[in-house]
This record gives sequence, C-alpha cells and structure tokens, in this order.
Amino acid sequence: MSLGAYLAVATALFVLGLAMMIARRNLLYVLMGIELILNAANLNFVAFARYAAPAGGEAALRGQVFALIVILLAVAEAAVALAIVLHAYSLFDTVRPEEPDLLRE
Repeated sequence: MSLGAYLAVATALFVLGLAMMIARRNLLYVLMGIELILNAANLNFVAFARYAAPAGGEAALRGQVFALIVILLAVAEAAVALAIVLHAYSLFDTVRPEEPDLLRE
C-alpha cells in the first residue's frame, strides 16, 4: 500500500473523531472521538516511519515507539476520563456535557 492510502485512512479517522467531539451528545462519544484522533496520529507516525526507512532500522522503530507512547497516554487519559464521567453521572444522573450546571447559580 502507498503512503497516500495510509494518510487517507488517518484523515478519515481524524475527521470522524472530530465530528464525534463536535456533536457532543454524550461524554462517552467525546471520549471515543478523542481516541479516534489519537489513533489517526498513531497511524501517521507508523506510516511516515515506514516510508522514511523502508528496509527497517532505526527510523522505522522511532515511529513505533512514538505510537506506543501515544497509546500509553491514551490509556491513562481514558482511565481518568471514565472516572470523571462516572462521577459526573453519579452527581447529575446524565452524561450529556451541557446539562451539569452546578456552577451556573
């Protein structure tokens, strides 16, 4: 596959994630949108590293290491965000981002 195919898939993932974040119907959709955007970045890291050094080597490994770091950050972000969502649900009985208005008094 060519680099353009990888970039097209990464662009589609990014646009889909951005659309999920903008729609904001549910906090879980926002989190899934963030994860899709991070996956698009991972695909770009690995694709550019592969085409920078097609025979393997240090340059190809760098893209995989960056992707692994992004995955680890995404896992930590998802754990903290899910804890916040669960706490917000227990306080407000909703997961819609526009409904909790505790500070608007």
